[in-house]
Amino acid sequence: MSSIADSSVIIQTSSESVPSPPCWLGEVVLLVEHLRKQGVLAAIDERVRFARRRFGQYEVIDFLAVLFGYAISGERTLEAFYEQLAPFAEPFMALFNREQLPSRSALSRFLASFTPAAVEALRVLFLEDLLTRPLTKERQRGELLDRAGRQWEVFDIDGTREAARQRALPKTEDLPPAQRRLDEICAAGYTGRKRGEVVRTRTVVSQAHTSQWLGSFGNRGNGEYRKELASALGAIRRYLAANSLPQARALLRLDGLYGTGAVIADLDGLCFVIRGKDYTVLDHPTVQARLHLPPDAHFSRPESILVRTLYDCPDVPVGPEGCRCRVVVATHPATEKKSRIGRTREGVVYELFFTHLPQDGFTASDVVALYLHRGAFEPLLADEDDEQDPDRWCSHAPGFPRSLAHRLSMDLERAPGAGPSA
Repeated sequence: MSSIADSSVIIQTSSESVPSPPCWLGEVVLLVEHLRKQGVLAAIDERVRFARRRFGQYEVIDFLAVLFGYAISGERTLEAFYEQLAPFAEPFMALFNREQLPSRSALSRFLASFTPAAVEALRVLFLEDLLTRPLTKERQRGELLDRAGRQWEVFDIDGTREAARQRALPKTEDLPPAQRRLDEICAAGYTGRKRGEVVRTRTVVSQAHTSQWLGSFGNRGNGEYRKELASALGAIRRYLAANSLPQARALLRLDGLYGTGAVIADLDGLCFVIRGKDYTVLDHPTVQARLHLPPDAHFSRPESILVRTLYDCPDVPVGPEGCRCRVVVATHPATEKKSRIGRTREGVVYELFFTHLPQDGFTASDVVALYLHRGAFEPLLADEDDEQDPDRWCSHAPGFPRSLAHRLSMDLERAPGAGPSA
């Protein structure tokens, strides 16, 4: 200890390091205390069970505590999170009534061996928590009224892809075969405008009016969209049942990935608006006859100079399955630049919209507007457009109700042992 003093100022210094708490630690304390009061931590400790050798003194809640803290902290990597947390590991774990912080290697082994059953148990627990505690005391949800006065609960289902770039590895006879850590969670797939060699896809389902996340389902490569859709529909039906709403009031918005007759059959009676991708529908005699008649409406939006001409076909079979639905055909003149959406024939771009919505409640313009306004859902997923370290593949949307549950589930979905249903 050294001291420098004069008549007015006393300065003391010490070589002992006194680290300051991370800026996010206070937020962790508040959220963990809230989760404790709501019984979420106790429910996780009781219901998310996972037995494995070499666990030693750790329990599932120890590893989930690390993932909770990591999701809240916003640190770019787990390495950076552990460095910030190291001086405060004991009080951090005490928040969860635990004593010892799992090492990074123990956490890695835990994520690599986490079972699909345990992931699903955690997902069900979070969904139950969301359905048990409404956003307001009045249980306000928001709803859409059609022209006939019917009420609709709107849900968005969509998938996003995260691309991963991989460095070149040496391949010589004196070296063992190269192994990549991302092989278990990523695969070759469509990367779009993102740079990368392999991708991982996640499908999310959200209540459009409240932005509540109802589910998140991840898979390697381009994913298994029909299996993930089935899981999303299960979450939607649970939401409807919890709020005493009939399935006839649910309205799903889906993009062109789902625009086939097979997917329409999977929806099992739920109302929907889908951008169609089965352009053989254009050759159906009913559609051809309608296209030769005057259009139902012209549709445009203030932010675009594009004007679509709309033709409403009320009962058309779609796909080999012959699922009958209402088809709205939107046309506009082709330009020199190839259209990214739709099918171009003889200088005209054709777009398809499939729906089961009644004509007395939704005009052709209403159907197209309803689908195009699903663009408001895209900003919810906009963080996926940022270049991220693979360690940060989880949601960055702090404003959403139960966003912490979504973030944690995204971390667990990255576990290689989580399987297709993770």
